[in-house]
Amino acid sequence: MVTITGNGIGEYNFKNLPKEIKVSEFDVVVCDKNFKEDGKNILKLPYKEAKEFILSNYKSKNILYIVTGSPLFFSAGMILAKIIPKRYFKIIPNTSSKDYLLAKLAISEVEVDFISLHGRDSFDLSKFLRKKYTLILCDERSIDRIKEATKYLKDEDLCWIIGYKMGYSDEFIGEFNPNHHNFNLKEPFVLLLKREFEYSKLPLKDSDFQTQRGMITKEYKRNLLLEFLELQPNLILWDIGAGSGSCSIEAFRKYQVRTLLFEKNPTRVEFIKQNLQNHRVCETELFEGEATTFFEKISKNPDRVFVGGGGDEVLSRLGYLFDRLNPSGVMVIVAVTLKNLTKAIEVLEKEKIEAEIISINFTSWSGNLKMASPQRELFAIKVVKRGLNLV
Repeated sequence: MVTITGNGIGEYNFKNLPKEIKVSEFDVVVCDKNFKEDGKNILKLPYKEAKEFILSNYKSKNILYIVTGSPLFFSAGMILAKIIPKRYFKIIPNTSSKDYLLAKLAISEVEVDFISLHGRDSFDLSKFLRKKYTLILCDERSIDRIKEATKYLKDEDLCWIIGYKMGYSDEFIGEFNPNHHNFNLKEPFVLLLKREFEYSKLPLKDSDFQTQRGMITKEYKRNLLLEFLELQPNLILWDIGAGSGSCSIEAFRKYQVRTLLFEKNPTRVEFIKQNLQNHRVCETELFEGEATTFFEKISKNPDRVFVGGGGDEVLSRLGYLFDRLNPSGVMVIVAVTLKNLTKAIEVLEKEKIEAEIISINFTSWSGNLKMASPQRELFAIKVVKRGLNLV
């Protein structure tokens, strides 16, 4: 039998365990190596070893597994609870860092999303700055990680609040400057980001972007092309020949994807930077220069690739881009001229890559006389990477 509980808020000890817990009544007490207590029945292990011990002994021993905070909030205990049959475990909640901090600040849970960067490099973008507050479980690298993710936001866009050494005698809860502080980030802490702006719920118009004349995928086409990409939260999108950045920005706003933009024209690059800031895009990276010179330097493979430009250099690398796609990945190539359409088809056929070709042609009627304003026809080439990656 396994009883899973937390030590509550404060130092790494057993002083704040739930009252019904009697440590001496268990055959083995499993906890993290940071806990200060010692005893004949106390086993301090890193998570992987603790998991192996518990899974090997939960039927034969009466085990108490103590996690930090509460087992119900981003806890390793819940991972075990999904593996062990229900008749062999019991969960006893305790105060979590979430409960403690929000109570201190008088903030309702309904205003807060929660993510963890403790021991992780990535986080759920669909829960980041979508509500008024975002609470983040942290390790010593997390502040720098969040600063990188929000580098296109202005200082006044976010209020940074830290819950530092909560439950200790020298705890601090309050606003701070992430660029200038004296906190020892090896000590336990959490972050609470307050969003000081609103994301518009309305679709973006072409006039919402700063752009070089003609270097933007128009609104209706943009939304249709994004549908072709079959986007979902947290996917990695490469936007090659990004122009004004409108497709990546709309993809972030509507689908919460991670975006990498490639643009070689210096004027367009400056427009992209301004647009990323204006629309408060997070988790994005802009590569300035010929796109093909960056591909091999990027370690993470894309889930989606959108080729909106780039010329012959990029079109000649379509086979490489297809190989880089993650399993079930989608690539959409836009061709405005017959020359580029022909080139793309030739490369795909040479690489034996199946593709679907769709022509898109919009005409709008506007003004008092409802005069026709036809847009340039474009061709969308959609490629889907089927099957599993066996490498």
